[in-house]
Amino acid sequence: MITPLSGLRVIDFTHVLAGPACSYYLGLLGAEVIKVESLHKGDAMRHRGGTDAAASSQGMSTAYQTQGGGKKSIALDLSSSGGATVMRRLLESADIFVENHLPVSMTALGLDEGRVREINPAIIHCSLTGYGRGGELENAPAYDVNIQATSGLMSVTGTPDTGPIRTGAPIVDYGVALCAGFAVSAALYERERTGKGRFIDVSMLEAAHLMMSSTITDYLATGTAPARRGNAANSRSPGAGNFACKTGILSLGVNEESQFKNLAHILGKKHWLSDARFADRASRKAHSANLEAELSEALLARTAEDWEALMQVGGVPAAKLRTLPESLAQPHAVERGFVARSGDGPAVPTLPFRFDGQPVAKPGSAPPCHGQDTVKVLEMLGFTACEASDYVADGSVFQATDRTAHDV
Repeated sequence: MITPLSGLRVIDFTHVLAGPACSYYLGLLGAEVIKVESLHKGDAMRHRGGTDAAASSQGMSTAYQTQGGGKKSIALDLSSSGGATVMRRLLESADIFVENHLPVSMTALGLDEGRVREINPAIIHCSLTGYGRGGELENAPAYDVNIQATSGLMSVTGTPDTGPIRTGAPIVDYGVALCAGFAVSAALYERERTGKGRFIDVSMLEAAHLMMSSTITDYLATGTAPARRGNAANSRSPGAGNFACKTGILSLGVNEESQFKNLAHILGKKHWLSDARFADRASRKAHSANLEAELSEALLARTAEDWEALMQVGGVPAAKLRTLPESLAQPHAVERGFVARSGDGPAVPTLPFRFDGQPVAKPGSAPPCHGQDTVKVLEMLGFTACEASDYVADGSVFQATDRTAHDV
């Protein structure tokens, strides 16, 4: 396994999905991740998200487990003197600090960017918020669904009849996490030269806009607001879209002349190439209804799976529409090892890239219980056993036991 961030320590003061996913990705790349949770129930996502109600009731929801692996969990009362002392020492020891709380909350805790920089000038402090710093919305709370709504993403998803539709998965949360990880990596590279840390301000709204980049550019250039187009391809090519087959649905992406020629040969429609209506892209667009009618009729002769194999070998971008279970079961997807299991932890997504053909590390351990590693982390930070016991006793920290590890 490849672990390029080995030797780095991340303090993960995050909750819900985007922030925990960012630190999880850094952990998959080899960093040590210490998750700081509130004293009582910890990360709220432990208790909601997913369809496994029993796991959620035990503080181990599938949504939490998705980006919880490989981390240590320490539970602190940051309003107490002891908790604040522990947090300071965590930051002094760290390379990276990832948090996704409102700026006003971080200031109240004495963990705003200025204070964190005083504690550790070399730390890379990455802050994820709904709208980014500055302006009237910097302290406005937001979840993925809110950002999908306000970014315009929902407005272009669906059909004219359905109205706006949220994407079926929280793509903004995970997109933001990847953006934040990218920024942290850049800051780490810079620190190698300067020795200085950085404060990184990541906006969920801007990440959503990033994922709409070509749509935004087109609007700004033409003044034409995008409309809901259902399953039609963004290229607006007549041969791009989703088509019913004998069984199943086939997604085609026929955008180039060479691809259209290949399509005609595969379908046994060589006469299309000499038909003036289909001679070039402009002609096909002018006669798109005719082309799509003939294409739809031709595709009904075989199954989507049959056409997919023929098209891919024949140089035509094509894919059968699959359910998620079908997609994950594809031999290529299984072979790539994107979904991995660590020890007795759950099978979870990892990272979608390899280095020199090798996958990055899978989670080093199963997702921790709330406060599972508190005393261990205190000792690692140099606190004596007596000091650790005192902090547990006075309620500055919480250490899970076998009996309490899953109590909520």
